[in-house]
Amino acid sequence: MLATLKRGLIVGLQTSWTLGKIIFPITLIVTIISHTPLMDWLVRLLSPLMGAIGLSGEAAIPLVLGNLLNLYAAIGAILTMDLTVKEVFILAVMLSFSHNLIVESAVAKKVGLKIWVVLLVRIGLAILSAWVIHLVWQGGGETARYGFAGGMTRDEPAGMWAVVLQGVESAFFGIIQLAAIVIPIMIFIQIMKDLKWLDVFSKWMSPFTKVLGIRENTSTTLAAGLVFGLAYGAGVMIQAVKEDGVRKKDLYLVFIFLVACHAVIEDTLIFAPLGIPLWPLLLIRLVTAILLTVAVAFFWNRIEKKQEQHNNKEWGSDTSV
Repeated sequence: MLATLKRGLIVGLQTSWTLGKIIFPITLIVTIISHTPLMDWLVRLLSPLMGAIGLSGEAAIPLVLGNLLNLYAAIGAILTMDLTVKEVFILAVMLSFSHNLIVESAVAKKVGLKIWVVLLVRIGLAILSAWVIHLVWQGGGETARYGFAGGMTRDEPAGMWAVVLQGVESAFFGIIQLAAIVIPIMIFIQIMKDLKWLDVFSKWMSPFTKVLGIRENTSTTLAAGLVFGLAYGAGVMIQAVKEDGVRKKDLYLVFIFLVACHAVIEDTLIFAPLGIPLWPLLLIRLVTAILLTVAVAFFWNRIEKKQEQHNNKEWGSDTSV
Protein backbone atom coordinates (compact mmCIF):
# COMPACT_ATOMS: atom_id res chain seq x y z
CA MET A 1 0.00 0.00 0.00
CA LEU A 2 2.91 2.36 0.78
CA ALA A 3 4.25 1.90 -2.77
CA THR A 4 0.78 2.66 -4.17
CA LEU A 5 0.52 5.87 -2.13
CA LYS A 6 3.99 6.89 -3.26
CA ARG A 7 3.19 6.32 -6.96
CA GLY A 8 -0.06 8.25 -6.62
CA LEU A 9 1.70 11.13 -4.85
CA ILE A 10 4.40 11.33 -7.54
CA VAL A 11 1.82 11.33 -10.35
CA GLY A 12 -0.24 13.95 -8.50
CA LEU A 13 2.78 16.23 -8.05
CA GLN A 14 3.80 15.79 -11.69
CA THR A 15 0.30 16.60 -12.90
CA SER A 16 0.02 19.62 -10.58
CA TRP A 17 3.36 20.90 -11.90
CA THR A 18 2.27 20.40 -15.52
CA LEU A 19 -0.99 22.29 -15.02
CA GLY A 20 0.54 24.87 -12.67
CA LYS A 21 2.99 25.99 -15.37
CA ILE A 22 -0.05 26.86 -17.48
CA ILE A 23 -2.30 28.34 -14.81
CA PHE A 24 0.17 30.64 -13.02
CA PRO A 25 1.32 32.88 -15.92
CA ILE A 26 -2.11 33.03 -17.55
CA THR A 27 -3.86 33.98 -14.29
CA LEU A 28 -1.26 36.67 -13.60
CA ILE A 29 -1.46 38.16 -17.12
CA VAL A 30 -5.26 38.15 -17.29
CA THR A 31 -5.59 39.69 -13.82
CA ILE A 32 -3.34 42.57 -14.91
CA ILE A 33 -5.23 43.01 -18.20
CA SER A 34 -8.55 43.14 -16.33
CA HIS A 35 -7.39 46.40 -14.68
CA THR A 36 -6.33 48.10 -17.92
CA PRO A 37 -8.30 50.04 -20.59
CA LEU A 38 -8.35 46.83 -22.66
CA MET A 39 -11.09 45.48 -20.39
CA ASP A 40 -13.21 48.60 -20.96
CA TRP A 41 -12.65 48.23 -24.72
CA LEU A 42 -13.86 44.62 -24.64
CA VAL A 43 -16.97 45.62 -22.71
CA ARG A 44 -17.79 48.41 -25.20
CA LEU A 45 -17.22 46.00 -28.10
CA LEU A 46 -19.69 43.44 -26.73
CA SER A 47 -22.37 45.83 -25.48
CA PRO A 48 -24.21 46.25 -28.85
CA LEU A 49 -24.56 42.45 -29.11
CA MET A 50 -26.22 42.05 -25.71
CA GLY A 51 -29.72 43.07 -26.82
CA ALA A 52 -29.99 40.12 -29.24
CA ILE A 53 -29.75 37.66 -26.36
CA GLY A 54 -31.93 39.58 -23.90
CA LEU A 55 -29.23 41.37 -21.91
CA SER A 56 -28.51 45.01 -21.17
CA GLY A 57 -25.19 46.58 -22.14
CA GLU A 58 -23.73 46.47 -18.64
CA ALA A 59 -24.20 42.68 -18.59
CA ALA A 60 -21.13 42.52 -20.84
CA ILE A 61 -18.98 43.23 -17.76
CA PRO A 62 -19.64 39.93 -15.91
CA LEU A 63 -19.45 38.03 -19.21
CA VAL A 64 -15.99 39.41 -19.97
CA LEU A 65 -14.77 38.92 -16.39
CA GLY A 66 -16.14 35.38 -16.22
CA ASN A 67 -14.64 34.32 -19.53
CA LEU A 68 -11.24 35.90 -18.96
CA LEU A 69 -10.99 35.21 -15.21
CA ASN A 70 -13.45 32.93 -13.40
CA LEU A 71 -17.00 32.56 -12.13
CA TYR A 72 -16.24 34.27 -8.83
CA ALA A 73 -15.22 37.47 -10.61
CA ALA A 74 -18.35 37.35 -12.79
CA ILE A 75 -20.71 36.78 -9.86
CA GLY A 76 -19.03 39.54 -7.88
CA ALA A 77 -19.80 41.91 -10.75
CA ILE A 78 -23.42 40.72 -11.09
CA LEU A 79 -24.06 41.36 -7.39
CA THR A 80 -23.29 45.06 -7.91
CA MET A 81 -25.83 45.46 -10.75
CA ASP A 82 -29.58 46.02 -10.93
CA LEU A 83 -30.57 43.25 -13.36
CA THR A 84 -33.83 41.42 -13.97
CA VAL A 85 -34.39 37.80 -12.92
CA LYS A 86 -34.33 36.79 -16.58
CA GLU A 87 -31.04 38.59 -17.22
CA VAL A 88 -29.42 36.97 -14.17
CA PHE A 89 -30.60 33.50 -15.23
CA ILE A 90 -29.35 34.03 -18.80
CA LEU A 91 -25.98 35.16 -17.46
CA ALA A 92 -25.80 32.14 -15.14
CA VAL A 93 -26.50 29.71 -17.99
CA MET A 94 -24.02 31.42 -20.32
CA LEU A 95 -21.29 31.50 -17.69
CA SER A 96 -21.88 27.87 -16.73
CA PHE A 97 -21.03 26.92 -20.33
CA SER A 98 -18.33 29.51 -20.98
CA HIS A 99 -15.94 30.71 -18.26
CA ASN A 100 -12.21 30.80 -17.49
CA LEU A 101 -11.62 30.27 -21.22
CA ILE A 102 -7.92 31.10 -21.40
CA VAL A 103 -6.75 28.77 -18.63
CA GLU A 104 -9.08 25.89 -19.46
CA SER A 105 -8.37 26.15 -23.19
CA ALA A 106 -4.63 26.05 -22.49
CA VAL A 107 -5.19 22.93 -20.39
CA ALA A 108 -7.18 21.39 -23.24
CA LYS A 109 -4.29 22.05 -25.62
CA LYS A 110 -1.93 20.34 -23.17
CA VAL A 111 -4.10 17.24 -23.43
CA GLY A 112 -3.76 17.39 -27.22
CA LEU A 113 -7.03 19.01 -28.28
CA LYS A 114 -7.40 21.94 -30.66
CA ILE A 115 -8.17 25.19 -28.86
CA TRP A 116 -10.53 26.43 -31.59
CA VAL A 117 -12.77 23.37 -31.09
CA VAL A 118 -13.02 23.98 -27.34
CA LEU A 119 -13.72 27.71 -27.83
CA LEU A 120 -16.28 27.08 -30.57
CA VAL A 121 -18.24 24.60 -28.46
CA ARG A 122 -18.18 26.64 -25.25
CA ILE A 123 -18.92 30.08 -26.72
CA GLY A 124 -21.42 28.59 -29.16
CA LEU A 125 -23.35 26.86 -26.37
CA ALA A 126 -23.35 30.04 -24.29
CA ILE A 127 -24.74 32.24 -27.08
CA LEU A 128 -27.24 29.64 -28.34
CA SER A 129 -28.61 28.92 -24.85
CA ALA A 130 -29.01 32.64 -24.12
CA TRP A 131 -30.84 33.22 -27.41
CA VAL A 132 -33.22 30.27 -26.81
CA ILE A 133 -34.00 31.35 -23.23
CA HIS A 134 -34.60 34.92 -24.43
CA LEU A 135 -37.09 33.70 -27.06
CA VAL A 136 -38.87 31.06 -24.96
CA TRP A 137 -39.10 32.74 -21.55
CA GLN A 138 -41.44 35.71 -21.63
CA GLY A 139 -41.40 36.36 -17.87
CA GLY A 140 -38.64 37.25 -15.41
CA GLY A 141 -38.93 40.99 -15.89
CA GLU A 142 -38.88 41.82 -12.17
CA THR A 143 -35.69 43.06 -10.54
CA ALA A 144 -33.53 40.24 -9.19
CA ARG A 145 -33.20 39.91 -5.42
CA TYR A 146 -29.84 38.42 -4.59
CA GLY A 147 -29.37 35.87 -1.83
CA PHE A 148 -26.40 35.61 0.52
CA ALA A 149 -23.62 37.69 -0.96
CA GLY A 150 -21.01 37.70 1.75
CA GLY A 151 -17.47 37.29 0.61
CA MET A 152 -18.17 37.64 -3.08
CA THR A 153 -16.87 41.19 -3.53
CA ARG A 154 -13.27 42.30 -3.28
CA ASP A 155 -11.60 45.69 -2.78
CA GLU A 156 -10.22 47.26 -5.95
CA PRO A 157 -6.38 47.26 -5.85
CA ALA A 158 -4.78 50.71 -5.84
CA GLY A 159 -1.85 51.02 -8.23
CA MET A 160 -0.13 48.70 -10.67
CA TRP A 161 1.99 46.93 -8.05
CA ALA A 162 -1.15 46.13 -6.07
CA VAL A 163 -2.69 44.68 -9.26
CA VAL A 164 0.42 42.56 -9.91
CA LEU A 165 0.41 41.40 -6.29
CA GLN A 166 -3.24 40.43 -6.57
CA GLY A 167 -2.46 38.50 -9.76
CA VAL A 168 0.44 36.64 -8.15
CA GLU A 169 -1.72 35.89 -5.11
CA SER A 170 -4.61 34.61 -7.25
CA ALA A 171 -2.26 32.48 -9.38
CA PHE A 172 -0.43 31.04 -6.35
CA PHE A 173 -3.58 30.10 -4.47
CA GLY A 174 -5.07 28.76 -7.70
CA ILE A 175 -2.18 26.30 -7.98
CA ILE A 176 -2.43 25.39 -4.27
CA GLN A 177 -6.14 24.69 -4.75
CA LEU A 178 -5.36 22.67 -7.87
CA ALA A 179 -2.74 20.55 -6.09
CA ALA A 180 -5.03 20.06 -3.07
CA ILE A 181 -7.61 18.46 -5.37
CA VAL A 182 -5.44 16.77 -8.02
CA ILE A 183 -3.01 14.97 -5.66
CA PRO A 184 -5.72 13.16 -3.62
CA ILE A 185 -7.52 12.26 -6.87
CA MET A 186 -4.35 10.73 -8.32
CA ILE A 187 -3.62 8.82 -5.11
CA PHE A 188 -7.19 7.51 -5.05
CA ILE A 189 -7.00 6.51 -8.71
CA GLN A 190 -3.70 4.71 -8.11
CA ILE A 191 -5.31 2.78 -5.22
CA MET A 192 -8.26 1.91 -7.47
CA LYS A 193 -5.88 0.68 -10.18
CA ASP A 194 -3.73 -1.45 -7.87
CA LEU A 195 -6.76 -3.00 -6.16
CA LYS A 196 -8.51 -3.54 -9.54
CA TRP A 197 -11.40 -1.29 -8.46
CA LEU A 198 -10.96 0.83 -11.56
CA ASP A 199 -12.09 -2.04 -13.78
CA VAL A 200 -15.25 -2.42 -11.70
CA PHE A 201 -15.90 1.34 -11.83
CA SER A 202 -15.46 1.33 -15.62
CA LYS A 203 -18.03 -1.45 -15.93
CA TRP A 204 -20.49 0.52 -13.79
CA MET A 205 -20.00 3.54 -16.04
CA SER A 206 -20.13 1.54 -19.28
CA PRO A 207 -23.89 1.99 -19.95
CA PHE A 208 -23.46 5.77 -19.70
CA THR A 209 -20.26 5.85 -21.77
CA LYS A 210 -21.93 3.69 -24.43
CA VAL A 211 -24.79 6.18 -24.69
CA LEU A 212 -22.21 8.92 -25.24
CA GLY A 213 -20.40 6.82 -27.85
CA ILE A 214 -17.09 6.57 -25.96
CA ARG A 215 -15.06 3.68 -24.54
CA GLU A 216 -15.02 2.51 -20.92
CA ASN A 217 -11.42 3.62 -20.34
CA THR A 218 -12.61 7.25 -20.32
CA SER A 219 -14.93 6.73 -17.34
CA THR A 220 -12.45 7.94 -14.71
CA THR A 221 -11.71 11.11 -16.67
CA LEU A 222 -15.42 11.72 -17.18
CA ALA A 223 -16.20 11.29 -13.48
CA ALA A 224 -13.29 13.52 -12.40
CA GLY A 225 -14.38 16.29 -14.77
CA LEU A 226 -18.02 16.05 -13.72
CA VAL A 227 -17.19 16.39 -10.04
CA PHE A 228 -14.06 18.56 -9.99
CA GLY A 229 -14.03 20.52 -13.26
CA LEU A 230 -12.22 20.80 -16.59
CA ALA A 231 -8.75 21.58 -15.29
CA TYR A 232 -8.82 18.81 -12.71
CA GLY A 233 -10.47 16.39 -15.13
CA ALA A 234 -7.73 17.25 -17.62
CA GLY A 235 -5.15 16.24 -15.01
CA VAL A 236 -6.70 12.78 -14.91
CA MET A 237 -7.00 12.84 -18.70
CA ILE A 238 -3.29 13.55 -19.18
CA GLN A 239 -2.46 10.47 -17.11
CA ALA A 240 -5.12 8.39 -18.87
CA VAL A 241 -3.61 9.22 -22.27
CA LYS A 242 -0.22 8.01 -21.03
CA GLU A 243 -1.38 4.82 -19.33
CA ASP A 244 -4.75 3.73 -20.73
CA GLY A 245 -4.33 4.40 -24.45
CA VAL A 246 -7.37 6.66 -24.75
CA ARG A 247 -8.20 7.38 -28.40
CA LYS A 248 -8.08 10.92 -29.75
CA LYS A 249 -11.74 10.58 -30.74
CA ASP A 250 -12.73 9.65 -27.17
CA LEU A 251 -10.68 12.58 -25.83
CA TYR A 252 -12.67 14.99 -27.98
CA LEU A 253 -16.03 13.43 -27.06
CA VAL A 254 -15.26 13.45 -23.32
CA PHE A 255 -14.07 17.04 -23.49
CA ILE A 256 -17.14 18.09 -25.50
CA PHE A 257 -19.30 16.60 -22.75
CA LEU A 258 -17.25 18.25 -20.00
CA VAL A 259 -17.19 21.73 -21.56
CA ALA A 260 -20.98 21.68 -21.36
CA CYS A 261 -21.24 20.02 -17.95
CA HIS A 262 -18.34 19.97 -15.49
CA ALA A 263 -17.82 20.65 -11.78
CA VAL A 264 -21.56 20.13 -11.36
CA ILE A 265 -21.47 20.69 -7.59
CA GLU A 266 -19.25 23.77 -7.33
CA ASP A 267 -20.30 25.45 -10.59
CA THR A 268 -23.98 25.04 -9.68
CA LEU A 269 -23.84 26.06 -6.01
CA ILE A 270 -21.67 29.08 -6.84
CA PHE A 271 -24.73 30.71 -8.43
CA ALA A 272 -26.75 30.45 -5.20
CA PRO A 273 -25.96 34.06 -4.16
CA LEU A 274 -27.79 35.24 -7.28
CA GLY A 275 -31.09 33.89 -5.94
CA ILE A 276 -31.93 31.90 -9.09
CA PRO A 277 -33.35 28.33 -9.19
CA LEU A 278 -30.38 25.96 -9.37
CA TRP A 279 -32.07 22.75 -10.59
CA PRO A 280 -33.03 24.18 -14.01
CA LEU A 281 -29.46 25.41 -14.41
CA LEU A 282 -28.05 21.94 -13.66
CA LEU A 283 -30.58 20.18 -15.91
CA ILE A 284 -29.88 22.52 -18.84
CA ARG A 285 -26.15 21.77 -18.58
CA LEU A 286 -26.58 18.00 -18.18
CA VAL A 287 -29.15 17.55 -20.95
CA THR A 288 -27.17 19.78 -23.33
CA ALA A 289 -23.96 17.84 -22.62
CA ILE A 290 -25.61 14.46 -23.28
CA LEU A 291 -27.43 15.53 -26.46
CA LEU A 292 -24.40 17.35 -27.88
CA THR A 293 -21.98 14.48 -27.22
CA VAL A 294 -24.37 11.84 -28.58
CA ALA A 295 -24.96 13.92 -31.73
CA VAL A 296 -21.24 14.51 -32.34
CA ALA A 297 -20.48 10.80 -31.76
CA PHE A 298 -23.28 9.79 -34.15
CA PHE A 299 -22.07 11.98 -37.02
CA TRP A 300 -18.41 11.15 -36.30
CA ASN A 301 -19.21 7.41 -36.57
CA ARG A 302 -21.07 7.94 -39.86
CA ILE A 303 -18.13 9.85 -41.30
CA GLU A 304 -15.75 7.08 -40.19
CA LYS A 305 -17.93 4.40 -41.79
CA LYS A 306 -18.13 6.30 -45.08
CA GLN A 307 -14.36 6.79 -45.04
CA GLU A 308 -13.86 3.08 -44.32
CA GLN A 309 -16.20 2.09 -47.17
CA HIS A 310 -14.39 4.48 -49.51
CA ASN A 311 -11.02 3.01 -48.53
CA ASN A 312 -12.33 -0.54 -49.03
CA LYS A 313 -13.56 0.33 -52.53
CA GLU A 314 -10.21 1.84 -53.43
CA TRP A 315 -8.43 -1.22 -52.04
CA GLY A 316 -10.74 -3.50 -54.04
CA SER A 317 -10.09 -1.62 -57.27
CA ASP A 318 -6.33 -1.75 -56.69
CA THR A 319 -6.33 -5.54 -56.14
CA SER A 320 -8.48 -6.16 -59.22
CA VAL A 321 -5.95 -4.36 -61.37
